Amino acid sequence: QVQLVESGGGLVQAGGSLRLSCVASGSIFGIHYIDWYRQPPGKQRERVATIISTGSTNYSDSVKGRFTISRDNAKNTVYLQMNSLKPEDTAVYYCRVWVVGSTMDYWGQGTQVTVSS
Repeated sequence: QVQLVESGGGLVQAGGSLRLSCVASGSIFGIHYIDWYRQPPGKQRERVATIISTGSTNYSDSVKGRFTISRDNAKNTVYLQMNSLKPEDTAVYYCRVWVVGSTMDYWGQGTQVTVSS
């Protein structure tokens, strides 16, 4: 069983930065993907960034060049560094873990990010 806890959200002005953290408890074996998703008010959840256990990363076009996903294996933590924030980045941000070959995935409870104009 994997549990995920996000933190680091808050209120920031446009152009500012935030760093989100996702701490994982429990063991994750095998090749796995860790994603950051976000859900803006009244909209569907969307993936913004992925880091694979191999180290590869991938970003949605809307955040490419502004957001950076990274991980600290010693701390079982994945980060999302968000720079040059825009009001349209306002959303609840979630982290998700999926192990390749598994039918299950794990989600955190989310952290609110609000960007004021």
